Amino acid sequence: MQILVDNTMATSGKRTGNKNESKPSKAKKSDTTKKDLSASYNTFKKFEGRQYTGMQIGRSHHWDYDQGDWKETKITPDLWEINYAVTKRRKGHAPEGSGVPVGTEYHWYILSHQNVRKLNANDYSTEMHGLKFKLAHKRADKDKWSLSGTTQRKHLIAFLKEMIEQLEKEPVPLEFEYGGKKYKGSGTPVPETCDEDICYQLDVELNDEAWGIIRCAKSGWKMDGVEPELVEAIGDEIFAYYE
Repeated sequence: MQILVDNTMATSGKRTGNKNESKPSKAKKSDTTKKDLSASYNTFKKFEGRQYTGMQIGRSHHWDYDQGDWKETKITPDLWEINYAVTKRRKGHAPEGSGVPVGTEYHWYILSHQNVRKLNANDYSTEMHGLKFKLAHKRADKDKWSLSGTTQRKHLIAFLKEMIEQLEKEPVPLEFEYGGKKYKGSGTPVPETCDEDICYQLDVELNDEAWGIIRCAKSGWKMDGVEPELVEAIGDEIFAYYE
């Protein structure tokens, strides 16, 4: 498991009536949609008794990363210092009126797996999957972060303690066969995604390899980079454990 500290900047139906009547109606609908998107993003919401604004829980972003600069220095046989800088670009476009102002900054703490395979003398395939935890933000029109460095550190300690506590518990055992291949491993529940002893997001490890996080959505189990039928097989094992 690799730990990163990341400071990033946020960056047709038919109508009746004549043509002159339809044009202003269409514009009015567009304006209303923009206002609704903005209002939805900025409205106060609740999760586990906590109040928040911004993207709703369960929604997703999809980004493309430019060619980045990754530097690493070996500290001990198993520990490396890393530094990474890159520009990320949204796939598609943000809805007008949504999101924070240009110039807003965030301080995230990233806890992730990095799976690497050597392809040749100079190339490695790299995949990362895990969690990122917001420590603080800085508004575009402010000079100070939302939390002091001391408070950010306290929140990070609390987050890591919660992760350790979850890791020390017995994970959800996973053992099944799919496509003629046997799979055995476990799922570690992600903190704050459990309700009445049932957990809806788990960090999956199968055949001694980190696979990433599986999540239970309204339309079924979802997992990035894994074929849907195999994801469903993993989800069935999880539900069987909780029955």
